[in-house]
Amino acid sequence: MLSFFRSFIKSKIGAAIALVVLGVIALAFASGDIAGIQGAGSAGDANTVASVGDETIDANELAQGANSALRRVQQNNPQASMSQLLAQGGLDTILDELVQRTAFFAFGKEHGIVAGDRLVDSEIAQIAAFQGVDGKFDQDTFRQALAQQGLSEKALREDIAQGLVGQQLASPAQFGAKMPAYMAKRYAAMIDETRSGSVLALPSMLFVPEDEPDEKTLKAFYDSHTQNFIRPERRMMRYAQFTIDSMKAPAAPTDAQIEEAYKANAARYAAKDDRRITQVIAPTEDAAKAIIAAVKGGKTLEAAATEKGLSAAKLEFFSRKDLADQFAKPVSDAVFAAKVGELAAPAKSALGWHVVRVEEESTKPARTLEEVRDELVAELEADAKRKAFAAKLEGIEDQFADGASLPEVAKSLGVEVETTGPVTADGRIYGEIDKSVDEGLQPLLATVFKMQQEQPQLTQMGQGQNFEANRPFVIYDVTEITPSAPAPFDDIQDDVKSAWALDSGSKAAKAAALKVRKAMAEGKTMAQAMKDLGKRLPPIEELGMSRATLSRALQAGRQVPPPVSLMFHMTKDSVKVQSADGERGWFVVQLKDIKAGKVESDEMVAQAREELGAQMGNAFVTSLGHAVAGEMKVEKNAATIKAVRERLGGTAQPGA
Repeated sequence: MLSFFRSFIKSKIGAAIALVVLGVIALAFASGDIAGIQGAGSAGDANTVASVGDETIDANELAQGANSALRRVQQNNPQASMSQLLAQGGLDTILDELVQRTAFFAFGKEHGIVAGDRLVDSEIAQIAAFQGVDGKFDQDTFRQALAQQGLSEKALREDIAQGLVGQQLASPAQFGAKMPAYMAKRYAAMIDETRSGSVLALPSMLFVPEDEPDEKTLKAFYDSHTQNFIRPERRMMRYAQFTIDSMKAPAAPTDAQIEEAYKANAARYAAKDDRRITQVIAPTEDAAKAIIAAVKGGKTLEAAATEKGLSAAKLEFFSRKDLADQFAKPVSDAVFAAKVGELAAPAKSALGWHVVRVEEESTKPARTLEEVRDELVAELEADAKRKAFAAKLEGIEDQFADGASLPEVAKSLGVEVETTGPVTADGRIYGEIDKSVDEGLQPLLATVFKMQQEQPQLTQMGQGQNFEANRPFVIYDVTEITPSAPAPFDDIQDDVKSAWALDSGSKAAKAAALKVRKAMAEGKTMAQAMKDLGKRLPPIEELGMSRATLSRALQAGRQVPPPVSLMFHMTKDSVKVQSADGERGWFVVQLKDIKAGKVESDEMVAQAREELGAQMGNAFVTSLGHAVAGEMKVEKNAATIKAVRERLGGTAQPGA
């Protein structure tokens, strides 16, 4: 788990909004943003956790770095807790990285390497969060973004300057780095090599002690492995759902209301006489008449227009008024005077002379009030229902603002309140295998795990649909919060016993694996050494894989057996032992053969030179970071670090 946390602990700057990415090669902080940057304390200040030369790192920076790292971890593992991060050394890792970053900055200042105001301005201008709708830097947007994160412009500028100084120091380390051709050729051959060997598996459960542990033994094991029994934070959620259909039907509209709606929609119910047309707009009257003559002579309107360098446009249905508004009244009059299939008389508009062919006629008689009464009644009732529902929603917000509880509001709505079991952040019901909250409630969990108890909220379920789609609304709150903490020993004795058995078996399996390795070093075969253990173990397996296949599997995110990966870090004929994930057992691995790949082209060698050069540059930069920190005077304030740890929850006690 520690490596999992460390992969996310990349910066003092958190994961709330991606504001700054400086690409500082020399540091492990290059993928961060600026949530939680605070002003630095002075040297010797009780708020200072460490000083590097004349620069300081304060408690807020360290705490915010830990919180940001935890948020990143929780994006992949919602049940991860701060107590786990602290117990596994996460805070020390973050502080060490802050020290290296600050050391680069202090070293740069000492040797005249600085980031001027204009360079910092340029970096700020490129940050998307500070840009307006036109894609350019916007001062108001900039200030709003800083205010939302509780940051000062000074703190932001200092952090960017630190990153830029580190970048200037680190970049030369990689510039032009290349390996000699003979080394690159050997590397290229290694890329496609194939390795094979033998693997003996020693499952932990086959080495569990036969005697049952007493309670004292289990309690001692529990006390020394408390962090392995942490329960995730759980929250009890109370909610009630309702829809617009659950509203009491409004009173039927009166005759006066129906008549008023009919008058307001007079155009909708009036008689209709529309025309669909094809038209050509000619620049002069003579040109229009020439087109008409050509059509009368047997050509199509389209062909006649093309001969004049014009085009015919097909238009959809127009009413007389619409056509007059779009072009001109003479055009409309001419169109509606013509018969379907005929050309209308040429008519002039501001665009030119119109030659129009009437394609289709659509007429519809007027509809009386009595004919549309039912339609109007349904529309008026639906509109009244929507307005009443909107008013009801506003009333719910007002009730909550005035201190009404969720059950009180639910009662006024006439809906039933339901309560979930203890929910974890990933939506599972704690203590119940394969049971989760309803799918519709899942989107609420992000808010649920930020709410205080009995502070009800109102929201509409689902996304991307219209109000008319009748999606349900929900009122919800949190009635009980159980923080993440180690489970009490008395509640989990069976779990502790299982963990003790696995731990004991793993230790015994490791001892057996080391015994096999020693026997093999003295000349015995793996099979002979295995027999000497006196255990019924799984048969020895013969494994093999090419390095290229291994790389493709890793890049695709597929699981690769640990012994196979280990074989690519061994010398021929060597024997090593390796643990299985989760203390499930141990492996004894013997690498028997290495077959080098074939280098088939100069391009493979050239690519290998570049890859090796980049790796060499990265290794040098890492060493440079440690060296720079080693040259600076670094002092850590143990008392302040302890206070930060306690503030973050590192002293949580069992019992939750």
